[in-house]
This record gives sequence, C-alpha cells and structure tokens, in this order.
Amino acid sequence: MNPTHQVFPVVWQDDHVMLIDQNQLPNEFDLVQISRCDDMAIAIKTMIVRGAPAIGVAAAYGMYLGAREITTHERDAFLSQLEAIADQLRATRPTAVNLFWAIERMLKTARQTLGPVSYMKQVLLETAQAIQQEDLATCRAIGDHGLAALPKQPAQLRLLTHCNAGALATAGYGTALGVVRSAWREGRLERVYADETRPRLQGAKLTAWECAQEGIPLTLITDSMAAHCMQRGMIDAVVVGADRIAANGDTANKIGTYSLALVARAHNVPFFVAAPLSTVDFHLADGSQIPIEERDPAEIFRIGDTEICPPGIQFYNPAFDVTPAELITAIITEHGAMSPASLATLSEKQAR
Repeated sequence: MNPTHQVFPVVWQDDHVMLIDQNQLPNEFDLVQISRCDDMAIAIKTMIVRGAPAIGVAAAYGMYLGAREITTHERDAFLSQLEAIADQLRATRPTAVNLFWAIERMLKTARQTLGPVSYMKQVLLETAQAIQQEDLATCRAIGDHGLAALPKQPAQLRLLTHCNAGALATAGYGTALGVVRSAWREGRLERVYADETRPRLQGAKLTAWECAQEGIPLTLITDSMAAHCMQRGMIDAVVVGADRIAANGDTANKIGTYSLALVARAHNVPFFVAAPLSTVDFHLADGSQIPIEERDPAEIFRIGDTEICPPGIQFYNPAFDVTPAELITAIITEHGAMSPASLATLSEKQAR
C-alpha cells in the first residue's frame, strides 16, 4: 500500500488562504489565492471549494478575512460590520449546515472576546485555524469508527461511494472516503466503486483523483449502474457523506444518494452515512425542513463547451436529495457509529 498522500483543500499561508481549485481537477492542479472575504464568497458559491466540512473551514477563514478589512476600532461597530460579513457568506450555499455553524462560531468568538479590535481579529484567525485542525482530527476519528462498523465479512471489502466526501471535501482525510482510507490502511479494502455523480461528476473527477494519488484501487461506474452492481453481489457496503442531517437522522447529501439508499435496502446492502456531528442540525426535526439548493441548469445540458440537449426544453437541477433515516444502517461520527434514532442521545453542544 502506498503511504497516505496528504491533500489539504484549504490552507492558511502567511496572510492569505490557498484553495485547491476543484473545478479544474483532475486535469489541472491549480491553487487559488484568497485574500478578501468577497473572493472567498465567490470561491464557495462557484465550488472552487466544496464539500460541507471544507466549506465550513473556508467560511471561517472568510470571516477572518472580512474582519481584517474592517477599519473601525470601536467594538460595537466592528461586531455590526462582522454580522454583515456573516450574512454575505451565509448567502453562498443554502444546504451545507457546516457553513452556518462555522460562521456562528466565529461570531460567538468575536462577541465573547474582550480587548481591542486588533486582538479580536487575531483571536478570529486562531479560531479559524482551530476549526480546521479540529475537522482534520474529526475525519480521522470518523474513518476509524467507520472501519469498526463495516461488515466483518468478507475480509476484504468492496465499498461503493457517491460524490466526493474525501480530503477535498474536508480539512483533510475525508468522511466517507476517510472510512475507505482507514479500511485501505488496515488491509480490509479490496476495491472502491465510485459513482460518477451527475451532473458535476465529483465522483469521476475528485474521488477518482484522490484514490489515484494513493494507489487505492477504484472502479468508476455511472450512477445508473449501482443497482446492477448490487444485484450481482459486487458491493458489500455503501458509504456516503452528508451536507446536513436532521435531528431524526434524515440526511441531505448529493443528488442521487436517496435512490442509492433505496437500491441498497432492496439488496440488503448496509448503507452508512459518515459525517461530523457538526453536520447534524438539531434545530430541524426531520428532512422535510432541509433547504435544497437548485443550481444552474447548464450543469445538466452542457458538458465542457458541448451542449448535449436540444434547445427549448426545461431543466430541473436540485443539488441534493434527502435520504430518510429508516434507510440508513448507521451514521458514523467522531463519537462512533450509531443508529439514526440514537442521534437524540447526543447534544447540539457536543456538535460545537
């Protein structure tokens, strides 16, 4: 097995943030320098950085970059302007809850920090860095708890994943792909099957790229092939990430996840959701309350510069769907693997 190739999509460097431009992968590895909050908001909106935990980290740094641009030395005026920066970042992506909790944590830090504005700004930077390091440790814990939750037989597993919930979607290591990495490290992984994940192809472009960096054996399939693969006994378990989980365990993830869970249930294949506890929105009773982002229809009718549909037709492009809790075998967090119903035993405080 190859040693882990460290991938960090969000990096603080000197006085700015460096982002891996995920829109350019896998053909080009480009880094984007972000020095202003406005640019971070654009990077989140345009999916230069994507994946719920990575968005949270990026938003935290965006809050600091915005705070750095505030010129007032008066505390109340500073906090008021920081609230406006928070609103700007909140408006970028509606579904991933990590964006919102990271922003709220930064606001809470600012409110609770005493001293001059210059000191408040320094504490905000340190808080963003702490959020990043905590997420990395959380992902490693999720990976190891997920490994323990996977079926004991066969000795080497064939895992199916959807979209990209890897290092690129987090501070590093990944959630669903963190489970894959832990299984690979311990010799329990035979192969990963990755859905290509239409319409943005994150499975084909990003998950495949990450696995190629480490020599993890991967077979790419189209989304519509998953049922066939399960029917033929080629899949031992499904592991996906999450963008928001309601208090009852209903889970929003990349579009196509719900149908994958239905197919897994039909073929008695365990279906796992891997996500930090911060992805659980304890304010929402169930998945019907999760806002679903709709994206540019061009993602459907255009591949590269080529339009693949006739003119004059209509399009519907929801970015996420909601998988009911009853279809989920277990939710894997940094606290361990648990049934969706057991989320109620954890608290919102633990998630923060």
